[in-house]
Amino acid sequence: MITINDVTKSYNNKLVLDHVSLNLKSGECFGLIGPNGAGKSTLMKIIVGIINSDSGSVSLHDEKSEHWKNKVGYVPQEITLQDTLTAEQNLATFGALYNLEKKFLQERMKEVLHDIGLYERRKEKVNTFSSGMKRRLHIGCALIHEPHIIIMDEPTTGIDPQSRQHIFELIHHLKEQQCTVLYSSHHIEEVEKICDHVAFIDHGNMLLTDSLRNIMDTYTSPSLYVQWEDEAAPAILKNWTDAAKQNDGWLIPTNSEKRLDLLATIIQDAQHRNANIKQLTFTQQSLEQIFFSITGKALRD
Repeated sequence: MITINDVTKSYNNKLVLDHVSLNLKSGECFGLIGPNGAGKSTLMKIIVGIINSDSGSVSLHDEKSEHWKNKVGYVPQEITLQDTLTAEQNLATFGALYNLEKKFLQERMKEVLHDIGLYERRKEKVNTFSSGMKRRLHIGCALIHEPHIIIMDEPTTGIDPQSRQHIFELIHHLKEQQCTVLYSSHHIEEVEKICDHVAFIDHGNMLLTDSLRNIMDTYTSPSLYVQWEDEAAPAILKNWTDAAKQNDGWLIPTNSEKRLDLLATIIQDAQHRNANIKQLTFTQQSLEQIFFSITGKALRD
C-alpha cells in the first residue's frame, strides 16, 4: 500500500531520520514504536506531506505522495479542534477542507459520529467534552473523507480507559474495511494489542521491522515464574542454572515441550518439602522487554 524508501531528514544539521525504509500493507495496523524524539512524528508528517524529506521517497502503489493526499487521514498529537464549535460543526469544517458534497457530508457525519460514540453529543460544544471525547472527535475529523490510509500519532495521550478501548475497536473496524493504519506510540502494550506489523525506531534509525508474530516468536521464549511463601530458595533451582531472581520469586526459562515436566517437578518438590507455593505462572517476554533487549534501554518519555 505505502512504500517509504530511504527517507532522510535533518533539522539544523541534526539528523532526525536516517535512511528510513518501510512497507505498509492494505488492511493492516502498523505500529511505530520509539521514545519521544525518536523521529516518529517527523516520519508521519513526511508521509502526510506536511514537511518534505531531504532525500528518499514516499509512494502509494508507485504513485508519489503529492498525488494522493485526499486518500490520507491524519491524527496529529496536538488536538486541532475548535472548542467553541459543536462536534457536528467541527466535522463539517474538516469536510469542507476536502470539498465534500453537502448531501454526502451529512450522511458521512452521522456515520462517523456513531463510529466514535458521540452521536448523542453531536450538538454540544467541544469545550464541554472530556479529553477522551476530544480525542475521539479528533480521529473522527480525520476519517470524515473516507481515507484509505489513517496516520495516528499518539492518539491515546491523556485519555480515559473507556475512550482508549473505543479507539482500539475503531481501529479493528478500519482494518476490516481494508484501511491501512499507521499507529505511533511509546506505550508498547497498546501496539502489542492492536498492531499486525511493528517497527522499532530510535534516534532516527529503524532498528527492527517485522510482523508482530515473527518478532514474538524470534525474540521470546516461555518461562515459568514461581514464588514460594518461604523466602529460602529450594535446592531444585540448582537444576536450572539460568533461573533468575525476579521480585519475590524466580523466573525459570523453559520451552513448550518441557514446561509441563518443569511444572510437575516444582509441584512435587513443594509437596515433598511441605512448602506452599504463593504464585506459579507461565509467562513470556513482552514487546517492551524485547525493545529493551534490542536497544539496551527502556523507552523514555
